[in-house]
Amino acid sequence: MDKVKGELSSVYLNVEMDKTNIHFANELAELLKPFEQSLGQLKVQKLKLIIHAGTPKTGTTSLQTYLGKKQRKLRGKGILYPHNLGKIQNPNAPKHQWFEKNLVTAHVENFLENFKNIIAQVKEDTHTIILSSEGIYNHWWDFPDDAKDILCALSKLFDIDVWVWFREPLAFIESYYKQCIRNPQIENNPCYGKDLSFAEMLNIAWFSQHLNYQGFVSECQMIFGENNVSLFKYEGDVVQEVIKKLGLATPHDNPTPRENRSLNSAAIALLRTINRYDMKAKDKEFLIPHLKDINGIMKPYANDTLIDEASRKRVLEIASPMNHL
Repeated sequence: MDKVKGELSSVYLNVEMDKTNIHFANELAELLKPFEQSLGQLKVQKLKLIIHAGTPKTGTTSLQTYLGKKQRKLRGKGILYPHNLGKIQNPNAPKHQWFEKNLVTAHVENFLENFKNIIAQVKEDTHTIILSSEGIYNHWWDFPDDAKDILCALSKLFDIDVWVWFREPLAFIESYYKQCIRNPQIENNPCYGKDLSFAEMLNIAWFSQHLNYQGFVSECQMIFGENNVSLFKYEGDVVQEVIKKLGLATPHDNPTPRENRSLNSAAIALLRTINRYDMKAKDKEFLIPHLKDINGIMKPYANDTLIDEASRKRVLEIASPMNHL
């Protein structure tokens, strides 16, 4: 009897979720209707929605900072890099972390509210919207099926193009390891803010699954369409690549300064010591400027890799090949 009740409860939840997704799609469709005429004049059927999904440690912060500073210039080209809702955490940050946060929890109403905020910023000459958050890739494997249904609904309303940059696997996963060590501890995350060696973290499925480049691409192609996922090889300056793609390049463009410098082995060793304490996130953040100073001083002495030979072989075994790059 309990099993039958459980199955009925699951069916009920699925029906309710389907209703919620239909509501989400209908609400957005109504909001997009007023732009049909102006889009027709631009000879496009749908607004283009570029979703920059990362990956982490591929110049995402530099790109987001650039797009945030160039919002007015982008507007002049019919491209919207939208402001966030004022009520979300850290609303002035030039990235759209609400995207993955609401998908992880399958919180459709909050997701819809953020899209209403975006559409309110669309003007008659807008043809493209850009959203950027490396957390989309980072949390992709945390999205429940209901969240991916929301993305399917989104793909019917917009002409979606997912942009994703990939690094060479060893460089990516070492850099991502450092980011996990640097992050504050979060409940239910087995890697953030922990005192773990690279080899220990590589044994954790949540961490090692980030090497599954092909899995991410294949799922995105299933949801958005095979031709709606654009792959790029990370070569050090994502901003310049995007400037060219958006038609914003000028003869005077200089290489983009990096926003986040990688921590060396000495700074990581100190962070691991700090991570042994049950420290509040804000207190850990107070220490970061001092760690950066130490990082700079130790740069000539601590440039060794954190990946031992056995782990190096494992990374290359785990990493799924990307034949399209």
